[in-house]
Amino acid sequence: MSEQTHPGHHAAANGRRHGEYKVPGGKLVVADLRVADGVLADVSISGDFFLEPDEALVDINRALTGLPDTTPTADLAAAVAAALPERAVLFGFSADAVAVTVRRALAKATSWADHQSDVIGPSVLPTEINVALDEVLTEEVGAGRRNPTLRFWDWQEPSVVIGSFQSVRNEVDPDGVARHGIKVVRRISGGGAMFMEAGNCITYSLYVPQTLVDGLSFADSYPFLDSWVMAALEKIGVSAFYVPLNDIATDQGKIGGAAQKRLASGGMLHHVTMSYDIDADKMVEVLRIGKEKLSDKGTRSAKKRVDPLRRQTGMARTDIIGAMMDVFTGRYGATPSRLTDAELASARDRAAAKFGTEEWLHRVP
Repeated sequence: MSEQTHPGHHAAANGRRHGEYKVPGGKLVVADLRVADGVLADVSISGDFFLEPDEALVDINRALTGLPDTTPTADLAAAVAAALPERAVLFGFSADAVAVTVRRALAKATSWADHQSDVIGPSVLPTEINVALDEVLTEEVGAGRRNPTLRFWDWQEPSVVIGSFQSVRNEVDPDGVARHGIKVVRRISGGGAMFMEAGNCITYSLYVPQTLVDGLSFADSYPFLDSWVMAALEKIGVSAFYVPLNDIATDQGKIGGAAQKRLASGGMLHHVTMSYDIDADKMVEVLRIGKEKLSDKGTRSAKKRVDPLRRQTGMARTDIIGAMMDVFTGRYGATPSRLTDAELASARDRAAAKFGTEEWLHRVP
């Protein structure tokens, strides 16, 4: 893609570069600049933010002017912060937001508008194939062979999917797993264990280039990548918010959690599971963590914790997924897609060689 085709950043015929960044929950920041002999020139930051004192805007522009166009986001932000008067007040934006905007103007960072995105609806697959697909599709997006993609999972067999760094023996009760016929699989992203039966939760994976979160902290990248799902939840009557680092909650408690993995190829996986209607009794027999987390709450409280989407919406799981797909499609202009034969074949190969093996499962005993 050429810079001229990017709505989020472009170079005009006169060499001016333009970038925009809407701060999540904040204001719009705009950067206009030129690059002359490899350094930033004629830098002008603008937007609908608030800034005191007024002349601090001149300090921001001056701090950025003359910096190399290869300056990392963190260094851009540090230069802006160092130039601000001691009592400066930035409302609706930050030095970090200015840095992200400049990087977008330079086409080092991208926005959703710079990409054609795809959506893959749920299809029933073995759990180890779902986990393997996360690695395959993240690599494909990182290599530029696939558009940024949202994929919903579906599965039949009862499973526990543990985080990349979790201990099997600490997270999973072997007696409960054997009694209930649970398949245990390890994924590539961090975070906690998920107890998954057919239809009991909503799980999706986002595969995006890391340029989309360039300049955002790990903490900020979570709500940024899930802003569309917050809008979808609101649309179906669920008022949700992010609890740092990676929990999605309502005033009635946690409804889901997110996990991420960034690959050297430049691709990034953002993975979310939300409770729809989980069998709390079975969950605490299968997950050790469930017993500890719920030990002072009792089973009744456990049931209250883990059926929020069904209880709060009264909607069928498939209808909630449909609403989520609609909002993502509408917000980012996404188009329907499907898994290719090659991607599925690659996932099956990796399930056999890695994700379905005892070596991978017990890499943390």
